[in-house]
Amino acid sequence: MTENSTDALSDLADRIDDEFEAYRQSNQFKDISLVIDNSEHTDPTLIVHIDGDDASSLASRIDEFLRERGARTEREQYSETDIRVLATLN
Repeated sequence: MTENSTDALSDLADRIDDEFEAYRQSNQFKDISLVIDNSEHTDPTLIVHIDGDDASSLASRIDEFLRERGARTEREQYSETDIRVLATLN
């Protein structure tokens, strides 16, 4: 775990927030939530939680957005409307 990785993931989270701003309106339920898991035993991971009727297509767009910016991604799907995209950087 390095501070640089965490900073880079924080910057990436800010870029997601800007790019997908319409899904993160503060006055309503958010379709996209962002968390950085910086636990001691793993590399820092950006967790993008997507919730809603269009979760699958939105997760695909976010996955592509992250990969284009050099992130390794993994998808966890709990239901059709509950998906997480996990992103790490080298």
